[in-house]
Amino acid sequence: MGLFRRKASTKATESAAADEATPAPDRAPAGDEPTGPSGRGPYDSSQVTAMGPRVDLGAVWLPVLPGLQLRMEVDKKSQKVTGVAATLQGSVLQVQAFAAPKTGGIWDEVREEIGASLTKQGGTVDDVPGTFGRELMARIPAKTPEGKQAVRPARFIGHDGPRWFLRGVLSGRAAVDPEAAKPLESVFANIVVVRDASPRPPRDLLTLTLPQQARKDAAGAEGADAPADATPETPSFDPLTRGPEITEIR
Repeated sequence: MGLFRRKASTKATESAAADEATPAPDRAPAGDEPTGPSGRGPYDSSQVTAMGPRVDLGAVWLPVLPGLQLRMEVDKKSQKVTGVAATLQGSVLQVQAFAAPKTGGIWDEVREEIGASLTKQGGTVDDVPGTFGRELMARIPAKTPEGKQAVRPARFIGHDGPRWFLRGVLSGRAAVDPEAAKPLESVFANIVVVRDASPRPPRDLLTLTLPQQARKDAAGAEGADAPADATPETPSFDPLTRGPEITEIR
């Protein structure tokens, strides 16, 4: 994996480039066949026999692709990782994993709440069938750097697992171009969620961590003067407020 670099700010951002990554196929990686009844992921850790070509981020094992960049947001006060974004060729996939009740999934409920929130903000939302079941195609009000009114597209996807829920937000080219979305859809489909045995309230964010080598690199870099351009712009992991890569001027 590439280097993770730390930025001193209210929310420190960890950045990585998958320099020696192995492509993630459209199905579970070879030698890591799911053992559960479903032929497609995302997967629970009980359904796979090995990590395969994925990076260990604690509650999430994320597949990697050549050219894929991972950005992890860390709360400076608590030092907890709050989300991960995978960027590839002008497209972004934001991922978060949450606890869910034993009795059933929460994606239907979450999807309804996201739609209501976006509509209240003046956006438009279509609940449509998608690659992973029902998803939201959203157009969110935004402004260009010049102050003009615009909209930014986003796709909200989700998957209910055993006692966990995985949410993804596709933005940039992947939100409007099905071909551009395929690589990041493959990443989402091959994610493995590791749900610990601790009791958690529904929607509690599952713990994400930096890879072991990245933590060592970040610790070694503390106190050193990093180049001014060493860290990319800090992303926001609130999909309702995040600035887009693509906007449409009204």
